[in-house]
Amino acid sequence: MRLICVLIIGLFISTSAFAVEIEYWQYSYKTRLDAMDKLIAQFEVENPDIKVVHTNFPYAQYRTKVAASVAAGEGPDVVQLYYGWLGDYLSANLLQPLSYTEFPHQTIEDDFFAMVANMKVGDDYYALPTAVRSLGLFWNKKIFREAGLDPNKPPQTLDELVSLAKKLTKRDRAGNIVSVGLTMGPINQDHNWWREVLVRQFGGTPYNQNTTKVTYDDEAGLKAFEYYADFVTKHNASVVDFMDKGEIAFKAGRAAMHIDGSFVLSTFARARRLEWGVTELPTHNGIKANFSSYWVNGITSKASGEKKAAAEKFLKFITQADAMQLWLDEVGELPARKAVAGKEANFNHPEFGAFIRGLEYAHTTNFYSEAAQRKTVVDMLDRIVLLDMDVKQSLNIAAKEDQQIIDKAIKE
Repeated sequence: MRLICVLIIGLFISTSAFAVEIEYWQYSYKTRLDAMDKLIAQFEVENPDIKVVHTNFPYAQYRTKVAASVAAGEGPDVVQLYYGWLGDYLSANLLQPLSYTEFPHQTIEDDFFAMVANMKVGDDYYALPTAVRSLGLFWNKKIFREAGLDPNKPPQTLDELVSLAKKLTKRDRAGNIVSVGLTMGPINQDHNWWREVLVRQFGGTPYNQNTTKVTYDDEAGLKAFEYYADFVTKHNASVVDFMDKGEIAFKAGRAAMHIDGSFVLSTFARARRLEWGVTELPTHNGIKANFSSYWVNGITSKASGEKKAAAEKFLKFITQADAMQLWLDEVGELPARKAVAGKEANFNHPEFGAFIRGLEYAHTTNFYSEAAQRKTVVDMLDRIVLLDMDVKQSLNIAAKEDQQIIDKAIKE
């Protein structure tokens, strides 16, 4: 009887120890989940009255789950979302503005990278990042060495990238590509590489200054997309979506070079027998350019009262400097605060450094609908590769589709 009483008392204490419970949602990606679990454990030690329930879903289901749950008054109090989804989340009333007192605008603008301004709509900020991303060029040192090339000399220019990709492509006796010189996947990061990097390096801009008009349907945009498509159509140095995804091909040792975000660092670091390096993106005519993106954390419209106060505490905790350093070390995504990214150990790190330095000249696309605008680039390449359509014609179709997406969003 005494044991039963002790168990009942213990159960009562364990279930009543937290004054408030909040839910945090993000999509499933192991290193991100592990890092967030560590941050939650630290947060709960410092805030013993708050319990954070960490929930995740596969990427393909994530947006649908969030939209349905919050609309029903359920689901997350703090939610992670891609910055390009902000417009969609606000249209669906899924987020509430951040408190001026808890998240002072001047502090945000002084401490965070300027790209965070995309999270401000009107007079309100709606979300903040723990980390940001940029692009880098990964290369397989073993494949370089086997081809008689210096394994410590990746391409520095776009011309060198083409030359090396052609030399590093491997074929079987029938002439089929079994290992690509450079991966190609516009559905992944290549649409960003083309839009914000190649277009600018060939002398253009993807959109006008306030992102209301497509401007890549000019000579610069045409040259940039010809350069990109030629890896498949002219140089025979790649296959679109080889092995389904460039990240998979590179990890398997079936791609000599691969352009991707800093978030794949941890994936490649864990790969056995993969000898790789990473460097800043190749330049063109002396022009450096990069693309930067980020996932942000916002407080949903569901959170109110004690839950809202707890959600604000948690959001402040996971966007502080120490959390950003942990995220960099565990996930490989870059600190969103300039001071953390600028630490000498981070800025000159053999892996992180290339991405952090790339932030200095990176551009962030102000997407109206990231998924729809990404699809215009995917379709543009498909028309060229699969239908043998002229590059200029396909580019013009993509530009018109993209403009329609923008016009519709502005009108609404």
